[in-house]
Amino acid sequence: MIDRGKRSGIQTRHEIQDAALTLFSAQGYDATSLREIAERVGISKAALYYHFRSKDEIVASVLRSRGDEAEELLDWVRSQPPAPDLLERAVLRWVDSFTVDKLRGIRFVTANPAVMRSVSADAGGRIRDGLAGVVEFFAGGDASGPHDPTRVVLVRMAFLSINAAVAASAGTGASDDDVVAAAREASLALLTRLGASMGGQ
Repeated sequence: MIDRGKRSGIQTRHEIQDAALTLFSAQGYDATSLREIAERVGISKAALYYHFRSKDEIVASVLRSRGDEAEELLDWVRSQPPAPDLLERAVLRWVDSFTVDKLRGIRFVTANPAVMRSVSADAGGRIRDGLAGVVEFFAGGDASGPHDPTRVVLVRMAFLSINAAVAASAGTGASDDDVVAAAREASLALLTRLGASMGGQ
């Protein structure tokens, strides 16, 4: 546990997000109180309120963080010179970025559709829009639509392999490392199917 006196605001927000997702996964969203989240982090409820006023705000902040990462991926892809392996590097950059807390977030989103409907649509929309931009970059298309729908689907599947792996791992006893490894293998298999001619042009 980080010493409260040395904990930064960013660290505290991250710890609150992680503690909330852990408790939501263990005992359910409705059954978890803000006081329990604060106690798990080692701060007062008043201190938690400084960062988040509700559980919905915590969930929205987690989604915003993922949205930031999706947009950063799109910016990174656009900044790279064309290369045959650019799609592979982009997919693995996304898949390999999934830590325990991010996997926990995917599980929460999947298991709590009602909660997700109550959270700002913008929070989740930025993840979709960021990844959609990456897919468009690699899958091609013009104002009238994509040239090859199958290619679009395969590129999307490569980036979303982590979501599929989380869903498929339910009840298997697979560790988080196993889930990421499986997603990585699935992505590489899809990239092989797409071929080696993907340079972003």
